[in-house]
Amino acid sequence: MTNTRCPAAHPEDPTPCDGPAVVTVLDRQNGGADGCEHHAARLLASLDGGRVYPLPDAPDGAAIRVFKAADTTRPYAWITDTPRTRDAELSRAEVRARDLRQIAEETR
Repeated sequence: MTNTRCPAAHPEDPTPCDGPAVVTVLDRQNGGADGCEHHAARLLASLDGGRVYPLPDAPDGAAIRVFKAADTTRPYAWITDTPRTRDAELSRAEVRARDLRQIAEETR
């Protein structure tokens, strides 16, 4: 039995992989890590300007699923014991929704 996880899993993230590595997540400097969909989404959500690419044997849609999941995942999602209010602490979807609410209120 092995307890190894994909390279995209952060050492402080206690969650298990949800399958084999199927995508590569790259940062702005093209440093990357292969990951399962779960950890790749968490990594992508924690990067500013990150990108995701499917590995050659990835199931259809893997990179799109990771991209969409990252949009609704908070950066460093395993940190749950502190309030999150700043843009950098919220998911991209939460920031967009808040901005849209503010625009709607301003135009009333």
